Amino acid sequence: MASHCVFIGDAIGAAAWRLAGADCRTPALNAVPALLRRLQHAPRPDLILISADYAAAVPTAQLDALLAAQAPRCLVIADVRGQREPADQTAALKRQLGLAE
Repeated sequence: MASHCVFIGDAIGAAAWRLAGADCRTPALNAVPALLRRLQHAPRPDLILISADYAAAVPTAQLDALLAAQAPRCLVIADVRGQREPADQTAALKRQLGLAE
């Protein structure tokens, strides 16, 4: 069974992910929350990759719920131009555990 990956981001990032076989979406920023809600229902992709600049357009509660649900799996990635990086989850976890330097 082939896996189904959806990329959400700008046209430049979409061009690269399309070459890798991803189903690419380049919505307006204000349409991203609704698109994510639709992708959470059948037929659901196996993986959602969303660039950090597009993830910033999603309400925090909605994005946190999607990342925690792990169904479908969702990963926030750096945008191709390097203008916005995703939050450093390792550093946040170390701070929460009292292991930060």
